[in-house]
Amino acid sequence: MNIKRHCQFLLGKEKGATSGKLKYRIKWNSNTNIVDFNLGYRVEVDKWSTEAQRCKANTSHGPNKVSAFNINKEISRFETLISDIFHSFEKSSHIPSTQELRDAVNIKLERIKPESENKTFYDYYDEFTSTVGVQNEWDEGTYKKFKSIRFHLFAFKPKLMLSDITEDLLFDFVAYQHEVNLRNTTIVKYMNFVRWFLRWCSNKEYYKGNLHNTFKLKLKGTDGNCQEVIHLEWDELLYLLTFEFPEEKQYISRVRDVFCFCCFTGLRYSDVYKLKKDDIKNEAIYVVTKKTSDSLKIELNNYSKSILQKYSTIELKDNKALPVISNVKMNEYLKEMGELAKIDTPQRIVHFKSNVRHENVFPKYALLTTHTGRRTFIVNALYLGIPAEVVMKWTGHSDYKAMKPYVKIIDKLKVKEMNKFNVPSSVLSSKTDTKTHKI
Repeated sequence: MNIKRHCQFLLGKEKGATSGKLKYRIKWNSNTNIVDFNLGYRVEVDKWSTEAQRCKANTSHGPNKVSAFNINKEISRFETLISDIFHSFEKSSHIPSTQELRDAVNIKLERIKPESENKTFYDYYDEFTSTVGVQNEWDEGTYKKFKSIRFHLFAFKPKLMLSDITEDLLFDFVAYQHEVNLRNTTIVKYMNFVRWFLRWCSNKEYYKGNLHNTFKLKLKGTDGNCQEVIHLEWDELLYLLTFEFPEEKQYISRVRDVFCFCCFTGLRYSDVYKLKKDDIKNEAIYVVTKKTSDSLKIELNNYSKSILQKYSTIELKDNKALPVISNVKMNEYLKEMGELAKIDTPQRIVHFKSNVRHENVFPKYALLTTHTGRRTFIVNALYLGIPAEVVMKWTGHSDYKAMKPYVKIIDKLKVKEMNKFNVPSSVLSSKTDTKTHKI
């Protein structure tokens, strides 16, 4: 739909005055609708070009001597603003009334807030995912999570308004998620995302409550003590690094190299994917993380340097440092990689649905993902005795809470190592006698 209109900048002159108020007159709908917008400037009549509808160059206007450059800049901005607004009405095939156009302009200029009485919870939710998603450069996985939350919210209560949100309603939504058999960890994650949405609504002044700060949810098995951190132990990592894959599986070798690079640097998939050769200088990686926008400097070690060196003379698309494929494909190939390399240590996975405990055992290769590389880096760094404060500088973790599952693993490893002392004294004395005898 095309809304025909006539737009003109002109001066509203009072009798005998040498200057006039700058206005933008718009006529549309066969000239039956007319609106004048005041741009807030007084312009000298003899310094105005009627033909160009602009102030003449190098002139100043009004008692404050505003430059022609600034006034003309505002004229262009207002011209674009009106064009965009009419384009929006055209897309919806609606010819606006004079009041609708005034309201649309005032909303764009933030002189008034948009009418929101008829907006549902889901209208705000969609605005949140579209605007915050672009601002934070969400990946496909994050959009998918928020889409899943919206699906469950809509199934729970299709006609939901933002004003309906209370603590009781949030707990009812938790109960609904139990009914549809979601894991406790998933429910807690979803509710944290809902709190994030409410926080955004509060900042936008759409939502007057405080549940984004006060709503706390504790479910069995979500305190981190049951969380199994899938990682490669140091000997598994070194074995994988040099494993020779069959000739027909060389694509797995490239996946292995990228994965091991994450194991030796702590980079997330999203950051290794966009890592360019220019990001590596003075034997360190300089990266701004995609997820948290942290600026990190990660020093290279011999292992990470050797992997980079392998691809230093190979031209990759967009000057990338490594041959990183899509996250979906890489996760698929990692499992194939682990199976070929026989990384099959049984892993017991525990989760809770409501108060019911569930256990499953998988070979380790079946649980490998791109994020396993980052976890492997953290566990092995702590095991090698590197202080947690230093590890957090490399990974971008801001508090110790996120490190809790990794510290738990290290504590188990320490117990295992200490148990090596628990050998019978007769064995020790036998070994000592034998050694003495050989000498």
